[in-house]
Amino acid sequence: MSHQLPDVQASSPDVTVGLNRVGVTGVEKLVTIDRAEQRPIVLMAEFEVFVDLPSWRKGADMSRNMEVIDETLEAAVSEDVSRVEDVCGDAAERLLEKHDYTEEAEVRMEAEYVTREETPASDRPTQSTAKIIASATADGDGIREEIGAEVTGMTVCPCSQGMSASRARETLRELSVDDETIDEFLAEVPQPGHSQRGHATLTVESTGAPPVDLNRIIDVARDSMSARIYNLAKRPDEDHMTYESHKNAKFVEDCVRAMAEGVVEQFPDLPDDAVVRMEQSNDESIHQHNAHAERVAEFETLVDEVDGGV
Repeated sequence: MSHQLPDVQASSPDVTVGLNRVGVTGVEKLVTIDRAEQRPIVLMAEFEVFVDLPSWRKGADMSRNMEVIDETLEAAVSEDVSRVEDVCGDAAERLLEKHDYTEEAEVRMEAEYVTREETPASDRPTQSTAKIIASATADGDGIREEIGAEVTGMTVCPCSQGMSASRARETLRELSVDDETIDEFLAEVPQPGHSQRGHATLTVESTGAPPVDLNRIIDVARDSMSARIYNLAKRPDEDHMTYESHKNAKFVEDCVRAMAEGVVEQFPDLPDDAVVRMEQSNDESIHQHNAHAERVAEFETLVDEVDGGV
């Protein structure tokens, strides 16, 4: 004779407080992204999946919920898709349909993404890696999707570079070099400054899929720093990166502003209420702490600021 076990998860909690996000993290799935007339991109992706929990329900029923989540993700990643954010969007919509007690479902995904390129001076083939960031939130009003990436680059501190330039100027004067020649020299030869490995994160969120190309997002983020870096670097490439980064010294704040300018230039057709998130974190070389700056704003606001309206 079968015995029906009690559904403790569906009972009322002792403390009737609702929860914004209940779910699972670290769910790994293979995701295949179709490309026209090219081989598909296969990603090893890690998902986070959440639903909200009302105050009257004790638990989200993790074991049963994981089965639903697994079925949902399997269905989402098995379909033909050309945008990674659509995988999250499809999964979020399915979760909302399958949970009669929830009002909002959220799916987040991260995956390593490899692009092919050439080294800047020696023109050797190499690869670069970016971390794809995608998410979607579904509720009664519809669905919002987010796409972006975190990339690595190089920055040089303008402050320390200014001190080096000042030292060089005084030294050249002591060697009886005239000021006009000194000015010409310093304009042509950037002086040393302490460098950092920089981490730029750029994402765009909108109702439905944001009208942006992932590769262009990656380019905007990489170009926001003092210089790009490469997995392969021959001596001419090292010289190129060193020169370019010192020629283009930037504070962490400058990198975020450069991302804002790049988004406005590269994606002029974004909806006004699209949310742009920009973060820059630098691993300091002469300090034990790191530097960080960020900005989150609607696209319309960024356009006004970049164009000088604010």
